[in-house]
Parts: sequence; C-alpha cells; structure tokens
Amino acid sequence: MDSQSPSCVLVLAGKSSAEMEIAKTLKSNNALKLPDNSEVRFFVHPEIQRPPSEEPFQIDLFMKSLSTNQFGRFFIWSPRLPSTHDVVSHNFCELPIGAVCAADIQLKGRGRSKNVWESPIGCLLFSFTIQMDDGKIVPLLQYVISLAITEAIKEICDKNGLPYLDVRIKWPNDLYLNGLKVGGILCTSTYKSKKFNVSAGIGLNVDNEKPTVCLNAVLRETSVASYKFTREDILAAFFNKFETLYNLFIHQGFQALEELYYKTWLHSGQRVIVQEKNGEQVVENVVSIQGLTPSGYLLAVGEDNQMCELHPDGNSFDFFKGLVRRKL
Repeated sequence: MDSQSPSCVLVLAGKSSAEMEIAKTLKSNNALKLPDNSEVRFFVHPEIQRPPSEEPFQIDLFMKSLSTNQFGRFFIWSPRLPSTHDVVSHNFCELPIGAVCAADIQLKGRGRSKNVWESPIGCLLFSFTIQMDDGKIVPLLQYVISLAITEAIKEICDKNGLPYLDVRIKWPNDLYLNGLKVGGILCTSTYKSKKFNVSAGIGLNVDNEKPTVCLNAVLRETSVASYKFTREDILAAFFNKFETLYNLFIHQGFQALEELYYKTWLHSGQRVIVQEKNGEQVVENVVSIQGLTPSGYLLAVGEDNQMCELHPDGNSFDFFKGLVRRKL
C-alpha cells in the first residue's frame, strides 16, 4: 500500500469478549472514518486475511502484557496511516474511552504548532482517548503521559535486569535521551456534553539510530544483554503505568506526582533568559526555574526574588528561546 493508495487498513482488536464485540460492530457498520473520507478496509484480529507489513505490530503480545481496566483494551492497528491522532480524534465518539490506535508508519504525524512529522518503521506511534470533567487540569495531562513513558521504560529495564536508560522530560512535551530528542507528546481536546474529549498522541523512537537517537542503540552501548526494546512491551508497560498515575492525578491532583515528575524533568534550577519590553528597549532578565504553576506553566524566580510564571510566546520552535514572564 503506497502513500497514494486510496484505501487505509485498520485492524481492530479487544482484550475481552465485550471489546471484541465492539470491534465486530464497528467493522460491520463501517463506523470509523478518516478526516479526508478516504476508503477504509477493516479487519478484526485475528482474521486470516492480513495486510502486508514489514514488521507488523504483534497484537497478541501487547494484549498479553496489558493489565489495565480501561486504557489500551480496545486496539486499532494500521501498517500505514497519515496520522494515528486523526483516527482517534475524528472518531472519538465512536470509540470506547481508552481506545488506542497504533501505526507502523505515519506519514502526517502531528506536532506542536502544526508541525508535521513523518515517522518510519522503528518508532512506537500511537494515540488514545481520554475523557475529563475538569478543564483546569487538562493542560497537566501531558505531564502525566510523559511521566508514564519514562516510568514504563524504567520498569522494563528493571524487569529485564538492564541498566537504566535515563529518558528525561523536556518541558512541556518532549522526551530526551543523552541530550537528544527521542520522543514527544501531543494532546488536543474538544468540549462536548460537559466533557473534555482529549486525544493524546505519542511518538517514541525505539529502533531508528538516525536522525537523532533511539532506545535500542543506547541500550546496545550500555548492556551486553540480548534484550531489545519492542513496541509491544513499551506500549503495554505505558498503559499499565499510565492508568495508575492517571487515577492518582484525577483523585489527588498533580501534587501527588510532582516529586516524581521533578526527578525526571531536565529543568530544576535551570537559568533562562526572559526578554521583556521596557518602552522602546528590550530588556533581558535571568530567572531560575523552580517548578510548575497550578496551571501547568513554568514557575520561576528572578534575581530580585520575584516569583513569576513563564509562558511561551508562541513563535519560537524552542520553548526556552521565547518565554514571556508574568509576575505572580
């Protein structure tokens, strides 16, 4: 199936018989659509007919390792998609909450500020659905997701006796390994029937050594073990961790996760330059990052001991080169 193909393949699966019935119903009704209304061919796992793929996602391995009550239990896989995010966001109301869509190759992945990411074989590419009541905490969800990714990788390392890969969080939504970007998170939301429908998309470089860094290349440098990270192991470990962290977040607030988050992010004590207009002049001030404000922006303190909240200006690709200070 080439990038110009008019049809897209979606394989539907569920962990329980109830979720498998949802898969069969969606297939029989042709209920899932793509934003461009292109043709979709449906399969229900494990049907004999199988779409071609160089390295197909092993759905059974993923389901075997999954131990959640909600997230990840309804699964959509495609060998090649424009965007997993578009699948879950466009079909949000047709899918059970916690449904996930994963693809081997993504042609028009979405990033911050409408950036487009083309993702080849070797990346874990997935999006899933969440529904929330409190709009004030929706911006903090991306931090919970980031933390679940880093904790999942840590757990896999512990389980297999591997040296810990120091995957860190770069605020607000990037994952870094050895100083290079290895993944990212994008959350979008709509408001409907007094609920916030959130679509969360994640991309993680598992096996591509270029253009930056990948998990397995760093693992080979640090361990003689034969183990390789797989997309199936990481995805299951992510949802197992995410469900636990998300429940803490919803019932106890982000404060319950702050200590762990600050141990994992890159910014405690980081000094950054904030540019401010003073009349016709642009004045540069140095501030030191202390943490996050309740609204999810950066909390910092200036050399005058004045606490402030740092906002991106919306124009800079690097958040830390376009910060706007608001005094608290």
